Amino acid sequence: MPVLKILIAEEEFLISEGLKSLVDSEESLHLSGVAFEKSTLLETVKREMPDVLIIDHTSEGFGPETIAKIKALSPQTEILAITSCQQRPFYIQSMQDGVKSFLLKNCDREEILSAINATAKGDKFYCSKVLNVIVKEHEELPEVVEQNFPAFNNSCDGINISLREEEIIRLIADGFSNKEIADKLFLSPHTVNTHRKNIMGKLGVNNTAGIVIFAIKKEIISPNKYLFSAAAPTAQ
Repeated sequence: MPVLKILIAEEEFLISEGLKSLVDSEESLHLSGVAFEKSTLLETVKREMPDVLIIDHTSEGFGPETIAKIKALSPQTEILAITSCQQRPFYIQSMQDGVKSFLLKNCDREEILSAINATAKGDKFYCSKVLNVIVKEHEELPEVVEQNFPAFNNSCDGINISLREEEIIRLIADGFSNKEIADKLFLSPHTVNTHRKNIMGKLGVNNTAGIVIFAIKKEIISPNKYLFSAAAPTAQ
């Protein structure tokens, strides 16, 4: 498996140190650098051509306009935004600017690693709280929603479900709660909830029944499990 080059752009020292420590602890990740202001960031992007840039582009040292400059310098670099902002217009504009994935700064280790790996592959990854803000009223934003959540067109075609998501879909369809799934997969309940929200966003559904229907359509589970015939009358 190729090692992913990760660049961190974060003004807050404690956040940047935490991300740096996480990246350094993973053999599959290589830290290309840490930038605390825009000029250093752009120089490092041009020199290193990272696979994933983790950035808080709401901070004064970078700013939203930085995203376009990064994509111009290194089109192959995927962008993972890590932020404290929870406003839908910010997320929508960031998507249009080229941000691939979003995390909040209180996300746990498992979520951050999942987001990095998904983003590096070109997949979108949204923290559950971010996803709630983006899709809870998706009817108002049809163009953006169709681009970022293709399942809202009621088709199962072209939906990219990861192996981890398929595993969680199967357990959801089997009736396990978030906590039970977390225990089985050695994850935190919050991380399972994030996966659930991402799955629902990809599928364009808002309840467990929608997930089960998708699982049956894609033959992730057998439909026979959910077909119940009427009991035969008892002989008198």
